[in-house]
Amino acid sequence: MGAIIVRYRVKPGRAEENAALVREVYAELAHAEPPGFRYATFVLDDGVTFVHIAFTEDGQDAPLPRMPAFQRFQRDIADRCDDPPQVTRSSQRIGGYRL
Repeated sequence: MGAIIVRYRVKPGRAEENAALVREVYAELAHAEPPGFRYATFVLDDGVTFVHIAFTEDGQDAPLPRMPAFQRFQRDIADRCDDPPQVTRSSQRIGGYRL
């Protein structure tokens, strides 16, 4: 199982706009139900830092790049952010619980 963690901070006043775009991605995922993919998004207590965590099972591709809602989300991400997305990838799983 591979994991991708993305963390970024949006500009003041842009958090709800960003969250709405994220919700559109989840609506599309719920409709598509891509196999072998797990995804979660969190906003930290500061209200402007977002963390996305995606897991793909071995042999599966992440569906996000092909999804129109995700493409809309990414389109203006640089303009929404104070700190741009930092991407961390891992394929070494040490352990997990219900993942």
